[in-house]
Amino acid sequence: MTRIDTVFRDLLRAGRKGFVPYITAGDPTIEATEEMILEIARSGADIIELGVPFSDPMADGPVIQRASERALANGVNVRDCLELVRRVRKKSNIPIVLFSYLNPLLSIGIDRLGYELRDAGVDAVLGTDLVPEESEIIRSALKAAEIDLIFLVAPTSTDDRLKLISDVSSGFVYAVSRTGVTGVRQSLSEAAATLVHRVRRFTDLPVAVGFGVSTPEHVAEVWEHADAAVVGSRIVVEIENAASASNLPAIIGGVVRQLVSSRDS
Repeated sequence: MTRIDTVFRDLLRAGRKGFVPYITAGDPTIEATEEMILEIARSGADIIELGVPFSDPMADGPVIQRASERALANGVNVRDCLELVRRVRKKSNIPIVLFSYLNPLLSIGIDRLGYELRDAGVDAVLGTDLVPEESEIIRSALKAAEIDLIFLVAPTSTDDRLKLISDVSSGFVYAVSRTGVTGVRQSLSEAAATLVHRVRRFTDLPVAVGFGVSTPEHVAEVWEHADAAVVGSRIVVEIENAASASNLPAIIGGVVRQLVSSRDS
């Protein structure tokens, strides 16, 4: 079993749901990102999504766009992300999903992609702009290295497309709570619960819900119907606001503990 499989198996046995925070590598610095990953892992995260900075993050709203811009200004690239994961692996076994657009992955080279990700300790790739119809070569490369490949499904996805994505996914399926880009929201779309139930018709993989999940109440709401909640922009905006603080990792750890607080209620 992969680390992701093990996490979801253990959560199921414990009658708990998962929490998956997102942070952008290199924001505000690559060293701070390493410290935040370790603190987040201690604060209630089950899996971490690590964003690879990209110059044209078309699926992301302004909060994560700004984070990418800051990281790129620091000179952070995909290989820096792999080296970051390699350092984290010396201290933590928390599963790490590389959240990346296709171009940075292609810069590694398809023939080396799976090997380099596995060597660094990456558990999965979420290819934001990778569609299943064009994924065969990358899927083969990652499967050979036992790296999961995660796809997005949306409320607008047809049943045929849900089946197609389910058939080529591994690790878990990422259900987008609403159409549009990432960002903090005051309320969740009712379409998320319906989408999760539709996905379950086609796969036994865990289903995680993200995009707009921003509060402890949202997380608890997602947990009512999905296997995990993904929170990105809410955490990234807190990093932006406290970037110069000497205790930034502790601040972000506190945000994570607040977001998962309904686990103990």
